[in-house]
Amino acid sequence: MARPDLIAPIAAAGVFLAAAFGPAMAEPAAAPAAEAAPSGGSGEKAVELDRLFAALKTAPNEAAGRAIEDRIWRRWMQAPDRRTENLVREAMARREVYDFAGARALLDEAVAGAPRYAEAYNQRGFVLFLQEDFDAALADVDRAIELEPRHFAAMAGRALILMRQGRHRLAQTQLRRAVEIHPFLKERGLIVGEPAKPARPGVDL
Repeated sequence: MARPDLIAPIAAAGVFLAAAFGPAMAEPAAAPAAEAAPSGGSGEKAVELDRLFAALKTAPNEAAGRAIEDRIWRRWMQAPDRRTENLVREAMARREVYDFAGARALLDEAVAGAPRYAEAYNQRGFVLFLQEDFDAALADVDRAIELEPRHFAAMAGRALILMRQGRHRLAQTQLRRAVEIHPFLKERGLIVGEPAKPARPGVDL
C-alpha cells in the first residue's frame, strides 16, 4: 500500500503527463512546423540552449519561465534531419489519438535513424509509460537525460515512472533535481513536504 502522504501526488501524476514528457501537438510554439527543415548547427543550438537555461534559472515569475520553457522546447524538437523530425511529429500525432503501437513503431524508426537525438527517446519513453512498460520507459528517459543532462521534462517523466514503480524516494529526488534546473516546473507540486512554489525567490503569477 502506498504511503498516505504520497497518494495525492501519485493520483495527480496523470494531470502532469503531457507536461512531463513534452509538448502537445496542439502547441505550435513548442515544436517547429513539420515542413520546416531543422535549423541551426549543433554549436549554435548548444550556445542558445546555454543562454536559455541560464535565463530560465533566474526567471522572475511563472509567465517568464513558461515563455523560456517554450523556447527550449522549440530547440529540443529540432531533429538532426527532416525525416527524423517528421517521424517524431507523426508519432506525437498518433499518441494524441491513442494509437500507442503506431507511435512506438515510428519512434523506433526515429531512434534507429538518429540515435543521439534525445527527444526521440523522451517521446518514446512517454509512449512506453502510457503502455505501462515502465522498465523500458525508464531506460528511454535515462538515455534522453544522458544525451541532454538538463532535460527537465525527461526528469519529471522519470519521476512519474518511479512513482508508478513504487520507488517514491527516488522519484522525489529526481523531481528536486528537475526543479533546480526549471524553478517553475509544473510538476513541482508533486514534491512531498514542499509548497507548490518556485525553488527560488520570485513572483509567481
